[in-house]
Amino acid sequence: MLTVHRAAWLVRSLALTSAVSALLPFSIHAQTADNSTVNQQLAEQDQRIRVLERKLELSNETATAAAASNATVKAGTGGFSIQSADGKNVIKLRGTLNVDGRYFVDAVTPTTADTFVLRKVRPIVEGTLSGIYDFRLQPEFGGGKSVILDAYVAARFKPWFTVTAGKFKNPVGLERLQTEAYNKFVELGFPSSLAPNRDIGIQFSGNALSGVLNYAVAYGDGVIDGNGTENNPTPDTDTDGKHETAARVFILPFANSSNFYLRGLGFGLSGSLGSKQGSAAISSVGTVNGATTTVITANTSSWLPSYRTSGQQSFFSYRGDTANTTAVNEAAFADGTHTRLAPQAYYYYGSFGLLGEYVASKQAVTRHLTATTNSSATLKNSAWQIATSFFFTGEEAQYNNVKPNSDFAIGKPGSGAWELALRYQQLNVDQQAFAGGASSFADPTKSPSAAKGYSAALNWYLSQNVRWTLEYDQTKFTGGAGTLTAVIDRKDEKGVLLRFALNY
Repeated sequence: MLTVHRAAWLVRSLALTSAVSALLPFSIHAQTADNSTVNQQLAEQDQRIRVLERKLELSNETATAAAASNATVKAGTGGFSIQSADGKNVIKLRGTLNVDGRYFVDAVTPTTADTFVLRKVRPIVEGTLSGIYDFRLQPEFGGGKSVILDAYVAARFKPWFTVTAGKFKNPVGLERLQTEAYNKFVELGFPSSLAPNRDIGIQFSGNALSGVLNYAVAYGDGVIDGNGTENNPTPDTDTDGKHETAARVFILPFANSSNFYLRGLGFGLSGSLGSKQGSAAISSVGTVNGATTTVITANTSSWLPSYRTSGQQSFFSYRGDTANTTAVNEAAFADGTHTRLAPQAYYYYGSFGLLGEYVASKQAVTRHLTATTNSSATLKNSAWQIATSFFFTGEEAQYNNVKPNSDFAIGKPGSGAWELALRYQQLNVDQQAFAGGASSFADPTKSPSAAKGYSAALNWYLSQNVRWTLEYDQTKFTGGAGTLTAVIDRKDEKGVLLRFALNY
């Protein structure tokens, strides 16, 4: 039986439970309403954030596009260029135009050699991509021809490691490697007649020790002395299936020295090793003196050079075929190992410059004398030069740069840069080339065994881009005008050369 107090407690508990039960739905409903409001607010906030993020993206895209559109366009002495805002992408338009005049004052050079010629017509497109990859395209339209001189890409991974692939200058000749605009004379010296020009292949190069040591190693198709692959028997093609390796080391021992008297001293050694395989056995069936026989047609791939004077007159060549009157092609042709060795040096101080180099080229040569008899030898031809220059208007002499202290313009102060350049050079052909009389590799009655050249050039740089040159050249010969039994020297060639050059 319940007591009064216990019953009262029970009643109050039941009443409280009933009240809680009655109020619970209202509380749950209120909480649900509050959560819904919060969720809606969060969703709206998220949407606003997304809108702001998209606006930021659009702003960044606009800024990037604006930066890209802020490419720098330049036009100056270095040519015309377009460069990205970050400087990593550049394209340049440059060019070379050389108009030459030749006039000979001797009594032996034919008057037809007196002429004006478009010696070099070279538009140039070059540039850099991603700050690392350089490229260059340079055709040649001078001299009535159309060839590709340079076409390469170079990856500058490190200062001491650059990889170049395509067609480029072979790293052998010192004067040959000099930028054409800075050659002191109208034509290159005799050593460049033995050094290779441009080859197609791959090259590894770079500089180390803060520019003190420079090196290059190249592997390519191989070229004839003094020529590029455009002059191969089949242009820009490895016609004979042989290849050539070339290398060069050049040292500037005082490049970073405080002794300014020695900073401009540099010397090096370069060379090449390869093989050339010409041909003189192209046969066909024909008629000779009324009889059907096997006839050797004219040789078309001797892989041997010819040599020219500073006036671009040919003075030496190997024997060709003799009018195809026999079944033997008697032309001399390259037939094996070909090596070159080229020590070189230069020195520049103040307005004075000095450049010297020596090149020796050894080539295995063969000539068919009869159907069963051959004559073979390894011939060593060599050439050297020493050239000096002086700016008497005070400019600084450098291997690869000329900057006048003042430009010349009519009616304005400034005289441009005036430079005097002198050169002595010599080329010697191996005496074995003339041994054997009519069986020799070269005809002593037509080709001299040696040539000595004297040159004096007056260069007027009206600006960094325009240069006029007046040059006198004299070449003395040993042999080349006698008989098989009597050596008579060819008469001297004397020429006055002019050049009007534009380089930008």
